[in-house]
Amino acid sequence: MNFLKSANINSLWAELMVEELVRNGVHYFCISPGSRSSPLACAIGSHAKTTSLIHFDERGTAFHALGYVSAKKKPCVLVCTSGTAVANLFPAVIEASKKKLPLIVLTADRPPELRCTGAMQTIDQVKIFGDYVRWQFDLPPPTREISPSFVLTTIDQAVACAQSNPPGPVHLNTMFREPLAPIKANTDFSSYLKVLNDWGKRSSPFTQYIQPKTGLHVHDVKRLTDEISEIKSGVIVAGKLSSLDEQEGALKLARKLNWPLFADIASGLRCGNPHKHIIPYYDQLLLSEHFTKKFKPDGILHLGGRITSKRFYDFIERVRPRRYLMVINHPLRNDPLHSVTLRVHNSVKVFCDAVLPRIPQRNRHPLLSFTIKANQAVHQTMDKYFYSEALSEPLTARLITRYIPKGHGLFLSNSMPIREVDMYGTWDGARIEIGANRGASGIDGIIASTAGFVAGLRKPVTLYIGDLAFLYDLNSLAMLKNLADPVVLVVANNNGGGIFSFLPVVKYKDFERYFGTPHGFEFRHAAEMFDLSYACPTKKDEFIAAYQKALKSRQSTVIEVKTDRAVNYQIHKDLQSKIIFALKKI
Repeated sequence: MNFLKSANINSLWAELMVEELVRNGVHYFCISPGSRSSPLACAIGSHAKTTSLIHFDERGTAFHALGYVSAKKKPCVLVCTSGTAVANLFPAVIEASKKKLPLIVLTADRPPELRCTGAMQTIDQVKIFGDYVRWQFDLPPPTREISPSFVLTTIDQAVACAQSNPPGPVHLNTMFREPLAPIKANTDFSSYLKVLNDWGKRSSPFTQYIQPKTGLHVHDVKRLTDEISEIKSGVIVAGKLSSLDEQEGALKLARKLNWPLFADIASGLRCGNPHKHIIPYYDQLLLSEHFTKKFKPDGILHLGGRITSKRFYDFIERVRPRRYLMVINHPLRNDPLHSVTLRVHNSVKVFCDAVLPRIPQRNRHPLLSFTIKANQAVHQTMDKYFYSEALSEPLTARLITRYIPKGHGLFLSNSMPIREVDMYGTWDGARIEIGANRGASGIDGIIASTAGFVAGLRKPVTLYIGDLAFLYDLNSLAMLKNLADPVVLVVANNNGGGIFSFLPVVKYKDFERYFGTPHGFEFRHAAEMFDLSYACPTKKDEFIAAYQKALKSRQSTVIEVKTDRAVNYQIHKDLQSKIIFALKKI
């Protein structure tokens, strides 16, 4: 860009910010329109190397950015105007912080003379996100009195902090005085920009950061291998794994140790991976007292983030293995049961690369053979149970994971959908990338997050979502028409909050009003409003046909699966009983 031609000082600072972001490898910008943020929006729009998402709702825009970063595994920028627009970003900022995603938030603000004066669209935006950001800075209004190098180094610091350990959101609050539009001010910036002469001749950032990369010391590796050698009957538990390298490392460890591998749905190891050591139905195995009496591991090796299954944590709390080793690449606490005995603060890949050459190949332990046999019994029980034509939420989860094709992504809403897929999803489909907002685990912003996930993956995505989460984020359906790839939205509509039917509060006399919250809506007209295809299958074969048709379409599709909360609860209980019975024979 030719900064000497910048219209005014606001435009110049904004253009410097955008250029420095691009030099740091940040090219994707998510913008909600507003007046005070005009300099930023115009600078982004005029840069040749930026890509933008424009959406009218700041909350949805923020969750879109979150989904993009989750898929792309690199930062993006979120831009909004002043006032309550900023507050609408907070849920996504919290999720980015909890999920450790590098999100760069640029909020426009009024200058100091308009703060605390009753001026329109003005709130206190300084440190508004509190401890949920890794770094925040309140930039002054653009002025010649401050060197332009300040603008560049501030951006560089923000990008570096967003990608530090732990990664997460950063907040730059940028004040602007009028004129906000790129109105030419007959200003000569040649002397002002002299300090940037060298920077202007290269394409790298003004300040280049080298992030620390630490391996494991030889003494630590020996300690770890000694700890692992002391575990006679162990289990590997895989939470969220961040790369194919980490997934392959976990598999190699399972093979070498001959331990069962309990793979959470977010690990990337569940779908399309029929490896014998992977135990996809571990949650259902733990239903059985017959199984848990025989399944007595004396050690756990937990790789990656926390897992979805509450039953697993209940089991650990009961049995309290002597050793619980955790490998996770951040310093934040991740031990809700206070059971971890040794924690490795490093990536799963670094850990696996360090210990794999130093541990001997083990013979198969009876615990592994027993667990594989039990897992197969659960798989057969589920296939037999779901042979009928009746469509249900557990069956929908199973069908999605069976028929979703290679080259497709899967995004799972919080509440029941991710639990259904974690419990009942099958391993005999394609290997796919899976996304979910499992930081704070709210049901807000799920459609927007999925749209961002599509943009980041550059692949079609299936979303499995509940009716309340769908209603909560309805206006984000507007994002889908501008995506390069389609979304198949499978909506389990049980007319309310289905998850509460599994909780003790279901016995409360006013349960339906305060927790069930029936709404009576169907989503045919919502699909029509946003120009989406629509199907409402009632039988298994109808769902398979509708899903396969949607997968082949270039248009996004809503597939509404209407269910009954009470019936869904009973299906869970019936299937659990059959699984418990089948496991008694093992």
